Amino acid sequence: MKSIIVPVDFSNQSEQALKVAASLAKQHKAELLVLHMLELSPAIMGESGYISQEQVVYLIKLGEKRFAEFLDKPYLKGVKVVPVIKHYKVFSEVNEVAEKHNVDLIIMGSHGADGLQEIFIGSNTERVVRTADVPVLVIKGDIEEFTPKTFVFASDFEVESVPALKKAKEMADLLGAKLQPVFINTPGDEFLSNGDANKKISKFLDTANLGLAAEIFNDYTVEKGVLNYSDAISADLIGIPTHGRRGLAHFFIGSIGEDIANHSEVPVITFKM
Repeated sequence: MKSIIVPVDFSNQSEQALKVAASLAKQHKAELLVLHMLELSPAIMGESGYISQEQVVYLIKLGEKRFAEFLDKPYLKGVKVVPVIKHYKVFSEVNEVAEKHNVDLIIMGSHGADGLQEIFIGSNTERVVRTADVPVLVIKGDIEEFTPKTFVFASDFEVESVPALKKAKEMADLLGAKLQPVFINTPGDEFLSNGDANKKISKFLDTANLGLAAEIFNDYTVEKGVLNYSDAISADLIGIPTHGRRGLAHFFIGSIGEDIANHSEVPVITFKM
């Protein structure tokens, strides 16, 4: 891992993400790009809808000053920090910055005590997840040292998810974590017998050719299964495949992926398929 990017908005959540990013940067001697997007709100503009160049410069300088103060943290000592300021809130730019600097990971903070409130429903993080070509790690709560040991990868085990599994394996190796793929078997139309489930899983893992073994976990819903299985094996991290601009993968159509993220008590990482 050579480079990490963290978008910050001075909130507690973005500082939580920054702490984890600093921890990983120290562990891997990685460069840390801290991105802040200034927002010139329409509320500050006059009745004519015009804001003078002097006012724009003042607001930019004010934002830069606050940004510098935000980065004056003890846990950033010894980390190569590269501040990046964009003057507009265009979240596709996060991916552009990531591509320009060959970033390996994007880290963002969650919102709300009950989990990632609306994180996949029109939120800033959702926009980044949809446009990012690199993995996006979403942090929940205050984590001093991010050293996950058990990493669950939840999948529908369709062949299109193989690239996401490969990215998850690479990340698990970087983090020194054990990757555990899991297939959630639920009642109803999606139910598979053990024989059919094992056949599907074997085909998927043979295609991936990573030497991994997967487990089958039965539960009433996919989201409950992912969370209950992760809790049962004391997972530190949950991985979810995504379709990029099309949003969550087929496996997570509707609210499944949202519920997993919203109710998970551990960080969630997404991988573009």
